[in-house]
Amino acid sequence: MPRDPEETKRRIFDAARAEFAEHGIAGARIDRIAASAKANKQLIYAYFGNKRVLFEIVASHNVARFVDEVAFDPSDLPGYAAGMFDFYAAHPEVAKIGAWHSLEPGEEEHRVAAIEKVIRQRTRAIARAQAGGLVDPRLPAAELLALINAIAGGWAVATPERRPSLGRGARSIQRRRAAVIEAVNRIAAVPA
Repeated sequence: MPRDPEETKRRIFDAARAEFAEHGIAGARIDRIAASAKANKQLIYAYFGNKRVLFEIVASHNVARFVDEVAFDPSDLPGYAAGMFDFYAAHPEVAKIGAWHSLEPGEEEHRVAAIEKVIRQRTRAIARAQAGGLVDPRLPAAELLALINAIAGGWAVATPERRPSLGRGARSIQRRRAAVIEAVNRIAAVPA
């Protein structure tokens, strides 16, 4: 049976996403990715280059997926935070890969262009909304965006002491989602 390169690439990509979410960049192993993808290890290098390049491809894909699936309206930052919370609840591996990217030593040397682009665009949009009186201007736009991201993603990568796995029931999810919306409303709403 002839090999289907696109199917093989998809299996490798899916296996890499799971591996990076579980083990981070430094802990990820090409051998495990190949075994999980049922692919020859050399195909990973041929299709994607080295582990660093593969990680950046996975991270960039995650950003594109996030942007496509989570609506961003700078005049409705609580709604954006709720969408982000929902996305991370459905796809915790995306938040985990982002956390690994932010925590692993030396990652500041490997900035992901797709992430930087989204941050710049959204920061400018929030600044415009602040200038237009739609968002509280007391916090700088970049810091406000970072805080919203942290609030909305807090349960996706919470420490074990916060016991995030116990919050997967419908009532816990609703309670946490409501808390995210309220917190973002408090820091973004224009004061009366």
